[in-house]
Amino acid sequence: MTATIDRMTISGRVASPPARLSLTPAGSVPGLLDGAWWPRSRDLSRELPALVDVLDACWGRITRVTVNPTHWPVIPRKVAVAGHTVHVGWFADEQDPHKLILLSYTAGRWDLLVIPPETGAAAAARLMAAAAIPGGLTAASGLMASEDIARDAKDALAREEEWETDGGHASAAGEQPDPTGPMSSVRGR
Repeated sequence: MTATIDRMTISGRVASPPARLSLTPAGSVPGLLDGAWWPRSRDLSRELPALVDVLDACWGRITRVTVNPTHWPVIPRKVAVAGHTVHVGWFADEQDPHKLILLSYTAGRWDLLVIPPETGAAAAARLMAAAAIPGGLTAASGLMASEDIARDAKDALAREEEWETDGGHASAAGEQPDPTGPMSSVRGR
């Protein structure tokens, strides 16, 4: 026999760690993003309560959240958050895959960049800072693409430095050390 557990009925829910979040300053010039969120996993049922709990205090009660299913393997219809329920929806084509939209009846809509959980701390810090710039005009996918380009350039530079350290340019050009030079030992002489 199998049983299905509805997470909404679990009363002794395990507390989530605090949300890793960066927001634009209150009252600043609006931009395309209102900040960034760096979840610890791709489990919305586990990650959303900590995020919404923080944002309820800042922005008023969050009632709905939408995501693009590209990066979320399971999208729950509802998530219990500190005394209320948040409805979760998804838009595959209409919503940026790197963006989370939060809605509140009392205060409106906010768009957050979602930083993939596997992102390194330095890259996440750069992305969180970029998404929280007041009046920012770069979309969520644009920020992620910029970070990918920067990471690829850094990796290429590291490979080039390693190549140069291993003999690099000289060995690639077919240049060989002169065996009759001062550092060589030629047998038979």
